[in-house]
Amino acid sequence: MSAFTFIHAADLHLGSPLTGLALKDPDIARRFASAGRRAFEDLVTYAIERGVAFLVVAGDVYDGDWSDNTIGLFFARQVARLDRAGIPVFLVRGNHDAESVVTRSVTLPASVRNFSTARAETHRLDALRVALHGRSFPNRAVEENYALTYPAALPGWFNIGILHTSCTGHAAHATYAPCSVADLAARGYGYWALGHVHDYAELSRDPWIVFPGNLQGRSIRECGPKGAVAVSVADGVVGQVERLIVDHARFHHLEVDLVGAAGEREAVAAIEAALRPVAEAAAERLVAVRVRLHGETPAHDRLAADRDGLTAEIQAAAHRLHEDIWLERLKIETVRPRRAAAEARPDAFAAIDPATLLEAVDHDPEFRARARAALAEITARMPGGLAADDDLAADLDALCAEAEAVILGRLTGRSC
Repeated sequence: MSAFTFIHAADLHLGSPLTGLALKDPDIARRFASAGRRAFEDLVTYAIERGVAFLVVAGDVYDGDWSDNTIGLFFARQVARLDRAGIPVFLVRGNHDAESVVTRSVTLPASVRNFSTARAETHRLDALRVALHGRSFPNRAVEENYALTYPAALPGWFNIGILHTSCTGHAAHATYAPCSVADLAARGYGYWALGHVHDYAELSRDPWIVFPGNLQGRSIRECGPKGAVAVSVADGVVGQVERLIVDHARFHHLEVDLVGAAGEREAVAAIEAALRPVAEAAAERLVAVRVRLHGETPAHDRLAADRDGLTAEIQAAAHRLHEDIWLERLKIETVRPRRAAAEARPDAFAAIDPATLLEAVDHDPEFRARARAALAEITARMPGGLAADDDLAADLDALCAEAEAVILGRLTGRSC
């Protein structure tokens, strides 16, 4: 049995809309939206230059049905490049591109093999003595344990199972084609190419059972490096599984402790210092950063009172470090120092403590009920991409605290 290398990718989600970003800055959002296509182009280029034996995609090539043929033609163009290089492609459909979901089609090269939705089937590469077993999703919600229906391993061949599944222990993802590691191992295959979970994960090395993660992060919920894997096989045994990082944009959560920051200048300096390693890791990529400020600081009220100014200063600091780091969102969750409220007030407010009055309003049951109802109505009217990431009613305490800080910051009127 000869030595060869193949690529295992999953969850390309071509055509993903990135709705949340689009509402903030359409130009930047368009660049993020194109990152997934550029990542797949780079993966195809890598496959051709390295001369891999074949490419496996374990579901969700598309993010859903096409609004037009543009995304289908893009994928067809890329797999045609592989076809001309003599590299076949093996696909299963997942929950996002199930047979009942994607209704349009574009003719693909004969070297692209789609697995049946009716039953698990096997495709063979005789020259390599490789058998690939897979089954596609007929519809979005597959509750059956497909792994139990896969055929037994072909003796003397290198067997690969291709499956779009939540597998056991991945509660963050919807449960589709559920199975366990034991179910997969029992088939006797040398490698399981899984899809659906968007984070890289090695569930087993004997046999190898791998989620490569998605090719490109699509929102702040999908942070960190993204890509596929290159699997090297010799004498029927996996020798190496190498991550291929091909993403063109990244999302990052940044936590900044502002304890000790006396004012806005010190706060921005601390944020810039925290952004530096993010910029260094970004290389040439786009980066969207969500910054969360926390800690006890005298600057608390003033930071919240001038959120727009602070946001601009953070964005400017980010661009001093890297031209393509963008502030996705700023969350101010700092607290004011524990001291007598009147001590920090101008004489006009010495007899009245606004902080105490506002705290009483915050805890009033009637106010909270009306606020939750209003926030629920706002959330319901938000576009899907934003609503999925923002449960405003659940953040009532944080919103009240921020509003209190804004009011107090403007009452004091003092600069940092």
